[in-house]
Amino acid sequence: MDIKVFLATFGMIFLAELGDKTQLATLSFSAESKSRLAVFLGSASALVLTSLLAVLLGAGLGRLIPANYVKTGAGALFILLGLWMIFFSGAK
Repeated sequence: MDIKVFLATFGMIFLAELGDKTQLATLSFSAESKSRLAVFLGSASALVLTSLLAVLLGAGLGRLIPANYVKTGAGALFILLGLWMIFFSGAK
């Protein structure tokens, strides 16, 4: 295993997940539930499964499309989604 890739991935995902909707949802479930272990295992399992899907999709895309195109496409998608959320949030 490449420890440098592991640490870079861990650091970026950890920072990206702090304070996001998933963490806040987990916090809410934990506050309402008597079984905090079930909340932890459910949220951790969901994150692991979504990460697995992302890795498999990324590996498949990496075989079909050059990595720089995937990175550019992902960046453009983030920008488009951000603009969508700013201009079409529904809050008036």
